[in-house]
Amino acid sequence: MADPNLLREPILDWYADNARDLPWRRPDATPWGILVSEIMLQQTPVVRVLPVWQQWMERWPTPAHLAAEPPGEAVRHWGRLGYPRRALRLHACARAITAEHDGEVPADHATLLALPGIGEYTAAAVASFAFGGTHPVLDTNVRRVLGRAVRGEEYPPNATTAAERRLALELLPAVGAPVWGVAVMELGALVCTARSPQCGQCPVQELCAWRLAGKPPGAARRGQTYDGTDRQCRGRLLAVLRAAHGPVPKTALDVVWDEPVQRERALDGLVTDGLAEVLDDGTYRLPL
Repeated sequence: MADPNLLREPILDWYADNARDLPWRRPDATPWGILVSEIMLQQTPVVRVLPVWQQWMERWPTPAHLAAEPPGEAVRHWGRLGYPRRALRLHACARAITAEHDGEVPADHATLLALPGIGEYTAAAVASFAFGGTHPVLDTNVRRVLGRAVRGEEYPPNATTAAERRLALELLPAVGAPVWGVAVMELGALVCTARSPQCGQCPVQELCAWRLAGKPPGAARRGQTYDGTDRQCRGRLLAVLRAAHGPVPKTALDVVWDEPVQRERALDGLVTDGLAEVLDDGTYRLPL
């Protein structure tokens, strides 16, 4: 690979001029606020996350505040972000931080990785963005930018590979790693997007291996459907439980989805995933 600075410097300069003002990036952002943002931003755009994050941080400014509430309240206030099991993972993480780390988000990467619901990416992101650690942060945006710019591939593999980790480490600066990580992430979110990359606005367009190769197409990505799916059904059932402040009769859930087999399957899935509880009288509620 050529001199890493050939990529670093223009991307960092671009970020200095184009970075969005997001509360979890500000100097007063807490490690807990950064951790919450990273969980919420998984598979969810900033525009949807921002109002929910703000509400969460007002209600639960520390892990101990969230840990003191039942998990159902985390699900309730997750709103319509989707993939609500993330709310349960955040609640479990808050309880572990409160019980095992005196209520303080740990700075050590390995310790973060041992928390419930924290995977490779989130541990690296929190250790880097909250504590200034030197860790490669490989989310989908970063993987796409590096894949196109260096490897000439339109899309990254489905799962992070050893080759991607090696490349990220080669490009990682010894000083300023957190800014580099978020700069590449921002470039992928705003310019080097999955569907409509704005190559004319890219600070490294003259170096991009994918553009120089004529933008060869990668394997087609299958779009996710939503209408009529179990996921949509689960979302409607969960919305009823979130809106209620007590047990909900089965009849109130039956009316939100017409297809009975799919409805029962979705409801059973909510219970199995810990997002709902069924009581002895046949009513349902968020978990306590």
